[in-house]
Formats: sequence, structure tokens, C-alpha cells
Amino acid sequence: MPDRPDYPCLIAGHADVIEMLNAGEVGLPVLNRLLQVAAQALGAAGMAFVEYGPSGGRVVSANGAAGWAVGRPIRPLDEATSELLCGPRVQSLRIDALPGELAEQLDGRGLRYMISARAEVGGLTIGTLYALYRDAIRSDDAEYQVALGYLASSAAHMYGDQAGLPVHGDGTVVAALADGLAIVTRDGTVQLWNPAAEKVTGLRAAELLDRPLPFPVPPPGQVLDHRLPDGRWLKITSGELPGAGAARVVTFRDSSDQHVRDHDRDLFVAVTSHELRTPVTVIKGYADTLDAHWESLSESDRRQAAGLIGQRAGELARLVDRLLSTTNDVGPVGGSPPVPFDLVETLRAAATDLPADLRHRLVLQLPDDLPKALGDRASLATVLTELTTNAGKYSPDGSPVQLTAEADKRTVAFRVSDRGIGVRPEHVERAFERFWQGESGDRRRYPGAGLGLYLVRRIVERQNGWVSLRPRDGGGTVAEVRLPRG
Repeated sequence: MPDRPDYPCLIAGHADVIEMLNAGEVGLPVLNRLLQVAAQALGAAGMAFVEYGPSGGRVVSANGAAGWAVGRPIRPLDEATSELLCGPRVQSLRIDALPGELAEQLDGRGLRYMISARAEVGGLTIGTLYALYRDAIRSDDAEYQVALGYLASSAAHMYGDQAGLPVHGDGTVVAALADGLAIVTRDGTVQLWNPAAEKVTGLRAAELLDRPLPFPVPPPGQVLDHRLPDGRWLKITSGELPGAGAARVVTFRDSSDQHVRDHDRDLFVAVTSHELRTPVTVIKGYADTLDAHWESLSESDRRQAAGLIGQRAGELARLVDRLLSTTNDVGPVGGSPPVPFDLVETLRAAATDLPADLRHRLVLQLPDDLPKALGDRASLATVLTELTTNAGKYSPDGSPVQLTAEADKRTVAFRVSDRGIGVRPEHVERAFERFWQGESGDRRRYPGAGLGLYLVRRIVERQNGWVSLRPRDGGGTVAEVRLPRG
């Protein structure tokens, strides 16, 4: 590795990023370019950017040896995450010194060292930029740390300017990303109170350090709704902080905006009514025809009508399953204990149960020697159905949909690829939101409730895996699911 960062590359690359912003480009494409610049200038084997939101973090951009991690969720109460959020803004660390599953996955890919730099807006941590290395770097190498800190500040500036960011959610950075965080002792004495906590509660750190926490703390892993004296509500979670005595990390956010839940409820009713109407109308129409004209219909006509009733009933059943699964904790959401299973065999079996039009378009390119995956085999049929249905819906009639699979040292993956209309870079994460549609209103060209990808992400992440979308070279979309190896 060079003794110092490649400053000419850094300046020229950053100029490219600024030109992209000046030309009106925003969001994920600009963030991806910034990470490419960082990798080249810092000689990193891979770069990654984790965006933090109210419910935790997620890898929204990565390249090089870290590219596999795009879409991976980062748990907010993970010990390693807590240490990085509460330590110096820029740190140089050995990966094997960090606890947790992600550190093991990085180490398993030959990545041994990293520099991390928090991206902050107004004292609020909105993300972390990571430079990952295979070889040792000097922990006191100030130049590399300063360069990464500069790049993290550049990313934060894009968030502060609302340049198509955050990737997840809408609105201001403070509203979308600012969770309060406190470190407290077992008896509830506050040891750390971050700037977001001040904004959420109105209480300054100077008033609370070494004093009791002003609200109750739920047991680790549970959620507590607590009303403040001024009438606002907090949603509070906590977790143990290993290696820090009996300390706990407590996160909380303002949950007073009931209009968000009201909006979701109204949207659910509207979407459900619209999507149920078509199959119900078809079923009723053919059933009435059979009832009124049974004697005058030929055997062939009766069979055709019965077949269409069965097809539409199947669509109706799948829609009801999705609606139940995405509004409650019931249905095929991958809740069974993870076990090793043959992914290729599972995909082949699931493919045979797809609707006939999808089966005829599906092109399987699956290896015979793929390692076993670790997860819930039964739920993979739902995942494949949703991904292939999406691929077929947004592609020209009759165009092929490819199903491929591969493995690396830590994960087993499969991909569903199409040659359809593609996905815009700024939509690759929004597509996983419940009820989100690329089009809206009465002029939508593509039907659907906007629940399929939301359900897929829930299923996969309950199995300690992750799912991502990306544009396909030459046109179309690639949906990739990664599960732990068995």
C-alpha cells in the first residue's frame, strides 16, 4: 500500500462527484461514485457506506471486496456498531478485534483491517464510511484517517443538502435518521447522551450525565412506549453492551406522529380494495356463467371456465397471504428455526409450482455442486414466486427470466434477472417499502399492491440473510438473495 493517499486521484475524483451534483444527479449514483473515488485514492480493497435510520442501519453502497454486502442490515444494538458510534469519529481498527457476525464475514473474506469515519450532520450521525484492507495499516497513519474523514464529511454534506438522500425514507435528515442514544449503567445512571437524544427529548447532556435516566428502560430485546410529561411519546429499546461492565445502550425516538399509522391504514384499505376487485370479479363472472348456462356450454367451455376460476382463486389466495404476512406476524415469513438445506433442489421444486406463464419463461442455470444454505426452506417458494412475478410483470411478454445461483466462503446466493424496464438507482431501496409503487394514480401501467418485495425482505432477513436490487447490464433488473452457508 502507498505511504500516503493518492491525492491527485482524490481531488480529480471528488471533482467528478461535484460535477455530477452540479449536473443535477442526486442520490445513490453520486454516493456510489464517491466510494469509487475513495477506493482508488486510499488503495482500499473495498469500501462500504452504512446509512442509519430509526430502526437501524443498512449497507446502501459498497464496492470491491465489500460489494457483496449491499443491502445487508446492520443491527443498531450490535456491540461493534455501538463501539464505532460512540468512539472517535475516525478510527483505525483490526477487524478481528470487533465482535459480531459481520466482523467474522469480513475476516473470512481476507479483510483484516479497516478505517471507519462517521458522517455527521449537525452533530447527528447519519452514516459511517468504511475503508477495508487485506494488509496491515498503521493505526497512527494520520493522512489516511484525515482523507477518509474528509470523504465521510462529503457524504454527510450530500445528506445535509437533501441531494436525493437518505436512501431510506423521505423528509429531512433529522426527521428520518436521528435516533436518540444513551449509554447507562445498570442502575440507570447516564454515561453518554448523544446530540440526537437532546433533540428528541429537549434535555441537554450537561443536565443528565452521571444522573438517572429520565424514563424507564425496557428489558433487552423488548420495546417500550413511554409518554413524556409534555405529552409526546417515545419508543424505547435497549440492549446489553458487552465488554462495558453492566452498561446498557438505550435507543429512543419520538413516535408521536400518529398520522403515519393512519396513512398506512387508509392506504392498506385502498390498495386491498383495488387489488381484490379484479380476481373476485372474474371468479364471480365465470361462476355465474356456469350456473346460468351449464347445459348450453360445451365440455371444453366448462373446463376453460373452471380453469380460469381456479387460476384467479390462486391469485386471490396469494394476495390474501401477502396482505396477512405484511400486516401481522402470520403467514410464510420464515419464522422456523434455520436448518441446512439444498438451495438448488429447493429452487427447482419451487419453480415447478409457479404459474404456467412464468414456468415457461423461467431459464434455470443452477450448479449441481452448490453448498447448502442455512435458513427456512419452506419460505423460499414465496421468495421465488414474488421475485419471478415481479420480473415477469415488468418485462416484455414472453421474454426470458433467468434464475442463477452461486456461493462464496460465507454465503449462498441466487439471482432472478430480467430484461424489463429496469430499476432506477434511486429506487433500488424504496422498492422494498410497504405499498411503494414506481407509478401512482389511475394511470399505472403495472398492477400490484406494492407488497411483494417488502415481504421478500422480511422473509430473508429473518433468516440472517439479505436481498438487494440493481440495474442489469444491458437493461433489466437483477434481484439477489444471500443466505448464510449451512
